[in-house]
Amino acid sequence: MRKVLLRSAAVGAFAALGLLASGVPAGASAESKGTDPVGAPDAGTPTVQVTKLSHSQATSRLRSSGITWSSSGGCSNRNNPRCTSFEQVNLATIQGAQTLKSASRCALNVTGGTETGHASGTYSHWNGYKLDFSLSNCLNSYIRNTFTSIGGNKWRSGSGNIYYLESNHWDVTYYNCGGC
Repeated sequence: MRKVLLRSAAVGAFAALGLLASGVPAGASAESKGTDPVGAPDAGTPTVQVTKLSHSQATSRLRSSGITWSSSGGCSNRNNPRCTSFEQVNLATIQGAQTLKSASRCALNVTGGTETGHASGTYSHWNGYKLDFSLSNCLNSYIRNTFTSIGGNKWRSGSGNIYYLESNHWDVTYYNCGGC
């Protein structure tokens, strides 16, 4: 009975905050580039409560870990697809990047964050679950040799995060912080 009451209280709290059960803000804007090829996590993938960061908070954390970022437009406006923005990124996503940097010891450069122009979906860039990383021999080797290939140019980490090799970057879906 106590579990049911606690669950009801949690659901009520999410509703009061305007959040969906997934932790995604109700009415969150969809992105404009189609459906996300990665999709939802497997049933066994652990999830965490979503905490959103500002662009400044995210860049401070990335900088402290030696992770760089760049954009084709040299900007951080979330509504401009040529920018790289971290506005409304999930804390677990940034922590996941920090975990990847620490574990791989590779140089990491983020080329895509929460800006518009990526595929839509619950676990999308816009909703704060994804980052794009530049390709590098170090990162390519680390992902391919450390994580489990699940087909379709995708690898799953031990924590359930998905690393998808697109033509010119790694598209990473962080369902959690990767063991932070």
